[in-house]
Amino acid sequence: MTTKVLRKIVKIDEAKCNGCGLCVPACAEGAIQIIDGKAKLISETYCDGLGACLGECPQDAITIEEREAEEFSEEATARHLEEVPSAAGELPCGCPGTAVRQFDRQDSPEAVSATSRPSLLSHWPVQLTLVPPTAPFLQDSDLVLAADCVPFTYASFHERFLKDHALLVACPKLDDFTAHQEKLTQILRHSRIKSLTIVHMEVPCCSGLVHMAQEAVRLSGKDIPLEDVTIGIKGDLKA
Repeated sequence: MTTKVLRKIVKIDEAKCNGCGLCVPACAEGAIQIIDGKAKLISETYCDGLGACLGECPQDAITIEEREAEEFSEEATARHLEEVPSAAGELPCGCPGTAVRQFDRQDSPEAVSATSRPSLLSHWPVQLTLVPPTAPFLQDSDLVLAADCVPFTYASFHERFLKDHALLVACPKLDDFTAHQEKLTQILRHSRIKSLTIVHMEVPCCSGLVHMAQEAVRLSGKDIPLEDVTIGIKGDLKA
């Protein structure tokens, strides 16, 4: 029979939680995971009740309460940490195809033909929704935030915008604008971004990406240089 004692332990308000995942790497014991889009305490045994995760929650969804709970076990927590992958590389959706990866970048020589030209992309994933704010490829990077349509329209996208840059892509019209703005704000707060370049299409709805980025920079409290680049619908560079 499991012994329960009166002690302090984490409490998660699922109504407030938006599943951003910032609390997951903040919990050194691996007691929190994102399940079905919400942060959950997977075992009382793994939670020491110190609340290191509190400061990382942008929704104030995590508090410390005092109640009867299973005793914290250092031994059980140590075994748990050996069995689970590093929280820094996990994503809320849990899909293996979205696991964070970083790989050597290959420059594209002029002599290489278009059919065999290597990609200049240096990391995965790139969709703003899927990238955790603590992803290693974001640290100290010059970041490009591109509208979804841009890479298909602008032929020199790799050479002009991927070389020596980290990349995120989003659609300001079809995606969740508020969620994107919150995610970008967290990225700017936690990843020491050196510069931010917004690359969007000339159509009016796409300019929302610029407004989103400007507000995220303001909310982050950081002084981050921001460049606005517009691509024409025929693939020409407008600005």
